[in-house]
Amino acid sequence: MKKLRKEDISQEVFDLYDDYAHNKLERRQFIEKLSLYAIGGITVPSLLSFVMPDYVNTLLVKPDDPRLISDYVTYNSPQGGGEIRGLLSYQAEQSTKLPGIVVVHENRGLNPYIEDVGRRAALEGFISIAPDALSPLGGYPGNDDDGRAMQRQRDRDEMLEDFIAAFRYLQDHEKCNGKIGVVGFCFGGYISNMMAVKLPDLKAAVPYYGRQPSEEDVPKINAPLLLQYAGLDTRVNEGWPAYEKALQKHNKKYEAHFYPEVNHGFHNNTTPRYDEAAAKLSWERTIAFFRENLK
Repeated sequence: MKKLRKEDISQEVFDLYDDYAHNKLERRQFIEKLSLYAIGGITVPSLLSFVMPDYVNTLLVKPDDPRLISDYVTYNSPQGGGEIRGLLSYQAEQSTKLPGIVVVHENRGLNPYIEDVGRRAALEGFISIAPDALSPLGGYPGNDDDGRAMQRQRDRDEMLEDFIAAFRYLQDHEKCNGKIGVVGFCFGGYISNMMAVKLPDLKAAVPYYGRQPSEEDVPKINAPLLLQYAGLDTRVNEGWPAYEKALQKHNKKYEAHFYPEVNHGFHNNTTPRYDEAAAKLSWERTIAFFRENLK
């Protein structure tokens, strides 16, 4: 079987994967459409294997990294899903109280990539919590297809409450200094925007390629925003001009970065949509932004 490289794949395949990952195509339809691009020695199985996430070989911080205390906790979300499970992580050798970060997953629950992001944040000197909005349904099921199906069963506003409750959990944690930000990806980007709307005491929000709140919600935002967008992500980016206009109209503090020629999901290093340069730069900006605002 031919070993594929990102350069071998047409943009249409990445667009197809985006539709599939956002529930616009069933798996059968996705595979049927992929077959159109199985040419020149490229097979459908090799294409499918290439575009699907690899959670085994991509972890940047191992779950048992000795530099970290990283384990699952449960907290109560009375206005959301009830008892929610999340991964709590912080540096093992740490005597002072830490600024906090809520890490919000995509539309498929707390998968290994998002857990890894939580650990990455902890290594940078924060206490992080990465909640699983699928907790009321039994938690992330071990694969993204079932995770997406499960997440569709939950109410979006109740899930928002679950992440707000995670913010409150960190506020009350003995190792947290009470200054907390949020970073989220895709669905989590939307949640990050909405936490900025709902939480006057949120200190910073970093939505990655997340849908934008409505204009009437913008005046409620207190937290400074660092907005990260993928240049090729027309679906999400179409909401940006109105959002920027509203942010400017209401004198909100924000900075926005568009990373050219990269796809939605460019930070996620488990799929070929990943772009190393954009992911690295955006994460450096994210950590610097949190250090500035959560001091």
